[in-house]
Amino acid sequence: MENFYLKEETYTIIGICMEVHKILGKGHSEIIYGDALEYEFRKNGIPFEREKKFNVTYKDIVLPHHYFSDFVIFEEIILEIKAIQQLSSSETKQTLNYLAASKNKVGLLVNFGEDSLKYKRVVL
Repeated sequence: MENFYLKEETYTIIGICMEVHKILGKGHSEIIYGDALEYEFRKNGIPFEREKKFNVTYKDIVLPHHYFSDFVIFEEIILEIKAIQQLSSSETKQTLNYLAASKNKVGLLVNFGEDSLKYKRVVL
């Protein structure tokens, strides 16, 4: 079996996402899935921050606009949730930008908008 950074934590998050998708199914907005995930993270004692703000720097300044990741879990994993028909490279690029701004190395991009949960592990 493959070994990678934050493997156990990543699988725990994916399992919780699968539970939420199993119960809610597809068709809800992202904020509804986020609320359900927040409930599950609290219930399972998983440390998280929701809608964490990250500054974006350009040369020697901090730009006036920011990134807000859906969740930061275990202080190291960026979780981006989507409720769309299909993930594209655009969502992957967005997650990579969040990783760069946060200085984190691992991201999970999860789509609740399909018949079965789709996810992608994104590494910077």
